[in-house]
Amino acid sequence: MGQVSRATAAAVGLGMCATALAGCSGSGEAVEVGTAPRDADRAVRQAADALVRAGSSKVRTSMETASGGTKLTITGTGSFDYAARRGSLRLVLPPDAAGAAEHAPVTELLTPGALYMKNRGEGVPADKWVWVDTTRLPDGNLVTGGATDPLVAAELLRGARDVRLVGVETVDGARVRHYRGVTDIARAAETSSAPARGSLRAAAGGFSVTRVPFDAYLDDAGLLRKVRQRFTFANAGVAGGQSAPTAVTVVSTTGMYSFGAPVRVVLPHATDIYTGKIVSAAGP
Repeated sequence: MGQVSRATAAAVGLGMCATALAGCSGSGEAVEVGTAPRDADRAVRQAADALVRAGSSKVRTSMETASGGTKLTITGTGSFDYAARRGSLRLVLPPDAAGAAEHAPVTELLTPGALYMKNRGEGVPADKWVWVDTTRLPDGNLVTGGATDPLVAAELLRGARDVRLVGVETVDGARVRHYRGVTDIARAAETSSAPARGSLRAAAGGFSVTRVPFDAYLDDAGLLRKVRQRFTFANAGVAGGQSAPTAVTVVSTTGMYSFGAPVRVVLPHATDIYTGKIVSAAGP
């Protein structure tokens, strides 16, 4: 997992009313908590399909990287067109993630199999974009870009198993069911839609730990309102074997809201893409 760690080391309804055995919703509907209802796995696995049917939404992201007692958090906002499978994010980096007191926000354009970044990478002119083939990244861009592609995050849930209902909560004013379980990257790669398959297959081969614990929050229409996924891998340690590998944990949280919001993504012209040497393009 040395490749993934190098890419990410710098990056990085109505409230709960549950008891130990049961909960309740604001409508008085009984909600069985702590068990695995028959449709829980299916509801979570179909989250990506529900997003595509919804069309689009606004998005907020948070990615926290923890390694050796150090934590870095990158936040982002934007929008995503699930039908066209493209979107845009504006990421705000913590001061020390770029090795400077301040760093301009990073603009990312997300498309199937590709990531375009502006204000990313030493030596890249301010008016140029960096293009990355996400199917060639060892993590499939699940964490490299500082934010997980919203649709790929949902596609990753296709490998979910052992899903249980935690309770009924409220996310952005919407009544949601909170599910918890574990998904497997390799399994998701084989059952995902074609546009996401290349990135997930790359991640399945790049991560040494392919099991990803998650919390998913689905509303009454089956729409994914929030998903939190925990990725763990081993840092390669110091060259020459002077130190043992250390565990790196990345917690990626993606929230979806304002469904149906207009999304406009204009991809850079070929002449606007930087083709020179990039000191660091992957990993904020």
